[in-house]
Amino acid sequence: MPLRASLRLGDNGPLVSPSQRFELFVALRYLRAKRKQAVISVITVISILGVAAGVMALIIALAINAGFRNTLQRTLLGATAHVSVLEKEPDQGISGWRELSRKLSALPHVVSASPGLYSTVLVSGTVQPSNTYIKGIDLTAPGQRQELQKHMKQGSLDALLREDRMPSIVIGSKLARNIGMMQGGILTMIVPRLTPLGPRPTDVRFRVAGIFESGFYELDATWTFTSLKTAQRILDLTDVVNAVELKLDDIHRAVEVARLAEAAAGPKLAATTWMDQNQALLAALNLERTVIVVTIGLIQLVAALNILIALVMMVMEKHRDIALLAAMGAREGQIRRIFMLEGLIIGAAGTAIGLAAGYALCYFADRGRWIRVDEAAYSLSFVPFETRWMDGLWVSAAALTVSFLATLYPARNAARVLPAEALRYE
Repeated sequence: MPLRASLRLGDNGPLVSPSQRFELFVALRYLRAKRKQAVISVITVISILGVAAGVMALIIALAINAGFRNTLQRTLLGATAHVSVLEKEPDQGISGWRELSRKLSALPHVVSASPGLYSTVLVSGTVQPSNTYIKGIDLTAPGQRQELQKHMKQGSLDALLREDRMPSIVIGSKLARNIGMMQGGILTMIVPRLTPLGPRPTDVRFRVAGIFESGFYELDATWTFTSLKTAQRILDLTDVVNAVELKLDDIHRAVEVARLAEAAAGPKLAATTWMDQNQALLAALNLERTVIVVTIGLIQLVAALNILIALVMMVMEKHRDIALLAAMGAREGQIRRIFMLEGLIIGAAGTAIGLAAGYALCYFADRGRWIRVDEAAYSLSFVPFETRWMDGLWVSAAALTVSFLATLYPARNAARVLPAEALRYE
């Protein structure tokens, strides 16, 4: 018997070897199938590869989902507000915005409160016109200036403060490419103005003072910025804004801050969060994550079936050996644990291989930007991979749990083998 090298018989039956537990020793010996048991060995390898494939696919898919979510969140929230205070019913704008900004900036978790004046316009350059948004910003507010300055690719924001005959504007890099504009060029903007006879389009010429690039396609392709005074003048408005935008030290407190801001702003104003403004995008990412977990989880179920088949065949193959172990004094619990350990060893080996392969592929794919995508469709030029250690923990726990559940039936059958019947004709 191969067990004699590691077992000795005493008064109390088989004892644990000094270096290894009895069940682990037998489980490892059974997994190393001999030549006549090659089918079991092949199924064991397939089971390990199945678990590894499921773990690797889930790690990669979750990294892509987290990468898209966090990259879009960083780029989008770096250029837009965390909480916006707006008119409930758009009328003449927010006139007391300076006092309101001071009041809102005193709220907990608010880093800055800055005014904003928006309008939809049509711009034309040397190539083709494009529908876009113009935003007037208060460049004396440190928060707004610093955020926009971080994304400047060409030019400077200082030109927006100069009171020249021709106003200056900063445009997104994708918009500049689409309409054929460069820094220093002259673009024409068609601005809607209210007259006693109704809205009337008016042409305004701007000098391109700079080009910014946030990395978020929608911003770079559809947004332009100018000073607040210039925006008020070309829109033919008094000293009003249509939004006061708050930046927070913790974006996840946006709902809490929005409630406080709404109470401080008064009954005519309402507060919305970045989650409200990007609800469709966040819902799509959440649904994608759920679908990923469900569909790729099926791979783990297939791997669990392979483990089940391998162990069932092993119990049938080792029927005589199990009877001998029982005759030598092995208890039912020990025999059951032998086959449970075999399944867990298969699951652990597959999980380790899958984790190593998944995290390695994510690292190199993100670093090398292997997968390129259409910016207009995905708002990013490449697929970002962002791994998290928490994903590795729960994926590993799920894979090991499924592997363990697959061992219960064959382990139970192995423990029920009766030595007298199995060895009757030996």
